[in-house]
Amino acid sequence: MGRAFTYEEVKGAAKMVLLGETVIESLFPEQNPLGQIVRINRVPFEVVGVLKGKGQSPMGHDQDDVVFIPMSTAKKRVLGGRRISGKIVSGIFVKARSSELVTEVEEQVRALLQQRHRLKPSQDDDFFIRNLSQILETRAESSRAMALLLAAVASVSLVVGGIGIMNIMLVSVTERTREIGIRMAVGAKSVDILAQFLIEAVTLSLIGGIMGILIGVSGSIVIAVMSEWPIIIETRSVILAFTFSAAVGVFFGFYPARKAAHLDPIVALRYE
Repeated sequence: MGRAFTYEEVKGAAKMVLLGETVIESLFPEQNPLGQIVRINRVPFEVVGVLKGKGQSPMGHDQDDVVFIPMSTAKKRVLGGRRISGKIVSGIFVKARSSELVTEVEEQVRALLQQRHRLKPSQDDDFFIRNLSQILETRAESSRAMALLLAAVASVSLVVGGIGIMNIMLVSVTERTREIGIRMAVGAKSVDILAQFLIEAVTLSLIGGIMGILIGVSGSIVIAVMSEWPIIIETRSVILAFTFSAAVGVFFGFYPARKAAHLDPIVALRYE
């Protein structure tokens, strides 16, 4: 909305300002900001434009919480003119016309800064240049590392839980050996015994899965309320976790179930 600075305004150090959407919402809610006056370091500036909303940057910074004034105006009217050191620029943002030109623009900017800083070919750069693709790659690598770490922790938890289920079922088979012998003696087949103990193992695993889902959802809600963070609980993820818990029960409960199904009925009936 509005317009950008003109060449004459920049050259003449005009007191014009561009505001981001976040600043507009704070200073002029439900008002037309164009033509309004804002004070920066007690200097009045006229609002001539509103910047298009961009949202958060890859680093989590609000790109709409910004105020832009001409560099010449900042030097002469806001930052103190000659009383301020010459090194008042800490960063410059450059936008390429297309993604294919980013590398070329980066090289041109580096050459220009080396020339402006009067650096010799043997000297190291006293500045650094980062482009968005490098930031995104670093963020992706961090996300992959975190995902691998979480997967490793979850795998250890699954193995420990699965071994626990298997031990419980082995103890159950040992304690119910005589019962298994009686069932086989009255006509139960090995498949029936196998199915019985597999169902018990899956039931144990599903009970643990339900408890885990309840604890996870409750914990997420409590953390969201305490920290005022928005949360999104996907039904698909909950269903996937529940299904996976059943698969763990089948995997780790198969050995005890198979052991029970292959018992000799005569030996089982004699077991004390």
